[in-house]
Amino acid sequence: MVLGEAKDIKIVFTDIDGTFFSHSAHRVPPSAIQAALKLQEKGIKVFLCSGRNYYLIRKSGILNIFTPDGLVTMNGSNAIIDGNVIYRYPISPEVVDKMVLFAKKLKFGLTLIEENEGHINMIDDRVISAHEKYGTRFPQPRHYPDHYDRTVYQMIAFIDQFEENLIAPHLGKCKFARWDEYAVDVMLKDSDKAKGIMSVLQYYGYTQKNAMALGDGSNDVEMLLYAGIGVAMGNAKEETKAIADYVTDDIDEDGWANAFRHYGLID
Repeated sequence: MVLGEAKDIKIVFTDIDGTFFSHSAHRVPPSAIQAALKLQEKGIKVFLCSGRNYYLIRKSGILNIFTPDGLVTMNGSNAIIDGNVIYRYPISPEVVDKMVLFAKKLKFGLTLIEENEGHINMIDDRVISAHEKYGTRFPQPRHYPDHYDRTVYQMIAFIDQFEENLIAPHLGKCKFARWDEYAVDVMLKDSDKAKGIMSVLQYYGYTQKNAMALGDGSNDVEMLLYAGIGVAMGNAKEETKAIADYVTDDIDEDGWANAFRHYGLID
């Protein structure tokens, strides 16, 4: 972990779900919007850093109330600045085809996420339950051919832990980040939010010490470790809190804004 100081921070990377966007209140807390604008006024860039792709971020409505300086999407597989994708790291077709085969054999929902859209093979109770909890809409179902000939950056398998344990050994190039009892993100082992952040820092000529990251989930661990300052929300998973430099308040208790007050970056 690279230890940073508040005086060095030039850019902030924030997770969306459970960090910047509250699913209990179904909104971004007003204090978070105000804090983000204050940071930008001071010349500190604010990037949304999410497991969602651009389409799903836009559909959330966040971009209608706040304009970030850029996006790191699909758990670090894309980085977008001024509408241009500056970094891409797709999953190989062979890995995607293997997951499609598992979905057909075990009959589970599988979302394949592309740069600007996503598709799902089927909708069942697990898919409905997971999306209802997070207030997101699932894409229209479509048939997956045995060879999926479109570029995929991330997959979501609607499976339980037992099924994950069955599949994981056969997908050696992948890692799994669970976000629901019946839903898990599947991505390349060497791809994570930190890799996307790295590409953004290189673009601006910044170092790790210039970056602050905020998150709550298991897919936020790498970026919190990579950034000069890593902050976990009060509602974060214990594994995320354990590696954070600071644990702020719950998202619904102004935790996002309070993190910056703690470090003296805003009043």
